[in-house]
Amino acid sequence: MTKSQTLNLLRIRRLLAVAFLAGVFSTASLAARADQFGATLHDIQHRWAEANYRETGGTQKKAFEALLEDARNLAAANPERAEALVWQGIVASTYAGVKGPFGAMSLAKEARQALMKAEAMDPTVLDGSVYTSLGTLYSKVPGGLIGFGDKDLAREYLEKAVQENPDGIDPNYFYGEFLLEQKEYEAARSALLKAKNAPQRPDRPLADEGRQREIDTLLDEVNRKLGKHS
Repeated sequence: MTKSQTLNLLRIRRLLAVAFLAGVFSTASLAARADQFGATLHDIQHRWAEANYRETGGTQKKAFEALLEDARNLAAANPERAEALVWQGIVASTYAGVKGPFGAMSLAKEARQALMKAEAMDPTVLDGSVYTSLGTLYSKVPGGLIGFGDKDLAREYLEKAVQENPDGIDPNYFYGEFLLEQKEYEAARSALLKAKNAPQRPDRPLADEGRQREIDTLLDEVNRKLGKHS
């Protein structure tokens, strides 16, 4: 091998080594970013449960205000992640429910916009939470000239949610709540019993605990409507 060929071979090896190291660092950077995203998302989920089930009054409103800002920032920093948009929608819609009449509709509209973006990206993300959240929004928000509420759309989305995650606690709870409001008591009881017997989520114990209390409250109401004791 000539001296020129040897130098060329050394240059090629150096370039390959640099490319390999760049790939390693790029992969490590992506993994670190994914880990950070997951940790931040889990923190938002936990803080949502605390704000929703442990706080009340002005303290609750302040907790949701701070939480929504963080959820917005997470979604803005990760525009490719539907999960962030879902949780921006969940936080905004829950905050709308506790804030009262002033500002609630703008929060509901923000929630719908975030959830519809998530639906366009990946409608099955987080076990179909997009469907559950949109269905609940369309069910709770007033219709007509006041808001965008639509009972038919609510039923459509909630049925999709149950189809996507048939054993999940949230889709069955919100579907049961909707059916109760529609006076479909037997169907509501069936959905709520499925929610009550849903598998526990090890990473969300506080949310499960709070949801189970809500399920029990609605089951009591349904049973009274049906004249049942259990």
